[in-house]
Amino acid sequence: MKKVFILNVFFGIAFSLHAQVKEPPYGGKIGKTLQDSKEWWAPVIKAPAGAPNVVLIILDDVGFGASSTFGGLINTPTLDRLANNGLRYTNFHTTAICAPTRAALLTGRNSHFVHVGGFSHIGSSAGFPGWDGRIPASAGTLAEILKTQGYNTFAVGKYGLTPDEDATDAGPFDRWPGGKGFEHFYGFLGSATDQYKPDLVEDYAHIEPDGRHLNEQITDKAIFYIDRQKKVAPDKPFFLYYAPGATHAPHQVDKYWSDLYKSKFDEGWDVYREKVLANQKKLGVVPADAKLPERNSHVKAWETLSSEEKKLFSRFFEVYAGYLTYTDYQIGRIINYLREHNLEENTLVYVIIGDNGASKEGTLDGVIKPRMNPQNESEAEYLEKNIALIDSIGTPGARTNYPFGWAQAANTPFKEWKQDANAEGGTHNPLIVYFPKGIREKGGIRNQYGHVIDILPTTLELIGIQKPDYIGGIRQDSIQGTSLAYSINNPKASSRHKIQHYYIFGSRAIYFDGWKASAAHKPDVFDLQFSKGKDISKTSFDDDVWSLYNLNNDFNERIDLATKFPEKLEELKKLFDEQATQNHLYPLIDRYDTSKKLIHYPNGSDKQGPIK
Repeated sequence: MKKVFILNVFFGIAFSLHAQVKEPPYGGKIGKTLQDSKEWWAPVIKAPAGAPNVVLIILDDVGFGASSTFGGLINTPTLDRLANNGLRYTNFHTTAICAPTRAALLTGRNSHFVHVGGFSHIGSSAGFPGWDGRIPASAGTLAEILKTQGYNTFAVGKYGLTPDEDATDAGPFDRWPGGKGFEHFYGFLGSATDQYKPDLVEDYAHIEPDGRHLNEQITDKAIFYIDRQKKVAPDKPFFLYYAPGATHAPHQVDKYWSDLYKSKFDEGWDVYREKVLANQKKLGVVPADAKLPERNSHVKAWETLSSEEKKLFSRFFEVYAGYLTYTDYQIGRIINYLREHNLEENTLVYVIIGDNGASKEGTLDGVIKPRMNPQNESEAEYLEKNIALIDSIGTPGARTNYPFGWAQAANTPFKEWKQDANAEGGTHNPLIVYFPKGIREKGGIRNQYGHVIDILPTTLELIGIQKPDYIGGIRQDSIQGTSLAYSINNPKASSRHKIQHYYIFGSRAIYFDGWKASAAHKPDVFDLQFSKGKDISKTSFDDDVWSLYNLNNDFNERIDLATKFPEKLEELKKLFDEQATQNHLYPLIDRYDTSKKLIHYPNGSDKQGPIK
C-alpha cells in the first residue's frame, strides 16, 4: 500500500510539472510519406553562452553590526574574503521579517503584491489579495525564470513560503519549492526549526534527520547537487539558493564553536556597540561622523546588571557568535568547492546577511526553555531558572535565544529590530556581491539604495536575459525591483531605486529619494512582554505617530523632522497610501487582530504561536 501511495505521489508530481510546460507548435511538415514530410525537433533550451552560475545566500536574523564583514565582533572569514574581493552594499534593505523578505527576494516584486504580507501559516494569513500567503503563478520566481533559460535549479535550507495546509506529503505541491522552479530541494518548509531535529524535507517528501546539525546537512546536499550536475553537464549553469535557518532561534551549535568566544563579550552590549561603530567607520560602511542612537529604553545599561546576569547574558551571545561563525564555515565549504573545481571565476554570488535585523524575540532575559505561563512567573523567578540552566544554552535540547540587549548591539548602528518595518534596525541589512568575472574593483563600497526586490532584475541583467512574458502559459506581472547592475562598476552612480514602502504587523514606512516617513504601531512585542498578563487595548492606526527623517544626512534616524517639515511628512504619507493601494497592502492588519488569530507572543512558547 505504501509503494502505491509513493507511486501515486510521484506520477502526480510528474504530471503537475509536465503540465506547466507550454509545448511550442510543431514546426515541421507531416505528409503521407516520409518523402513528403519534413522533420522538426523542438529547440533545446540553453543558457546564453558563458552564462554564470548563480549562488544566492540569505542568512536569518542577523543584524547589520554582527558580522566582522561589516564591523561586527563575530568572526566571519568567508564573508570577509567574498566582500574583500567583491563589493559591500551598505544601503540594502529587507522587509523586516522572514517570509515577506523571501517572497520579495525570489519574485522581484513587493511582498504584499505577491500575497505574502505576513506569513503562509494558518492563523497568520488572511483572506485578502495581499495577505493569503500564496504566491501567484503570475509572479514567477528567479528559479522559474532561470529554469526556462537552461539552468539547473537547487534550493537548500529554509523555504518558509508553503502554506501550512499544503505542507504534508499529500501536497498539493505547487507551492512547495519544486512547484516554484526548484528542481531539487533539501531543507524545511516552515519559518523555523530545530537544528538537530529539523522538520526535514527532500524534494516532495518529509524524511528523517540524521542527527547532525542542519547547516552541515544542507551544505553537503548543495555540494552534491552541483557535483552531480557538473559531472553530466559541465557547461550547464546552475542556480543555488542557499538559505540556512541560521541564525534564527533556536541558537544551537556545538560547543567547539561557542567556546571560541568564551569571555569575549564580558564587557557587555554597550561597549560592543561602541567598538563596532568604530570598526564600521574604519571599513567605510557608515559615515565617518556617525553617532549611535540612544539605548532603547527597554534595554538596561550593562553596568547596572548583577554579576550573575552578566555571566548569563554573555553566554547567550557567545553561543550566538559561535552559531554565526559556524554558518560562515559552512558557506566556506561551498565557496571552496567552487574554487577547487574551477567554477568560482564565473559564479555570481550574493550574500544577504539577514532577512531582517537582529531579533528582539529573546525577551528581556533570553530564552532557554519557553515560558509556558509568563503571567504566573516573575522576572526574578525566570532569571533564576535561566541561571541554573546556563550550561544548556545552545545545546540540542534548548530553545536558545539571546536577550534583546544583544539584538540592539547586533543591529549597530541602527535603532529598533526585526519586525519593525518603520525602522532601519528592522530593514537595513548588509549585501555582498561577489563575481570575479564581472567585477573590476575588489573590495569596493557601494552606497546606492537597494532592496531585496532588486536581486532578481540584477541577476537577469548580469546574465543577459529578459524576463519571460509567460511561464507555464501564465502571463507574468511586471518586475518591480530595480537592477543594481548599473552600480557594480560605477561606485559614484546615483541611486535608481527611488521609492520603497514597508509594512509588518502595523509598523510601516515609506522611503522616497532619501526621505523617509515612518510609524510604529501599538501594541508591540514589548507591550505584550511587560503587560504582566494585563489586557492591552489595540490602538487605532489613525492614532499612530509618524516620524520624518532625511536619510541623506541622518542615515540611522536620530533626528525626527516631522514638526519641522509637516508638508513633507504629509506628502510622504500620501505616497504611502498610493503604494499600499497599488501593492494590495490594504486592509491594514496587525498582530493584535484576534479575529484572525494574528496575535504573537515574544516568549518562545509554541502553544502561544511564537513569532517566526
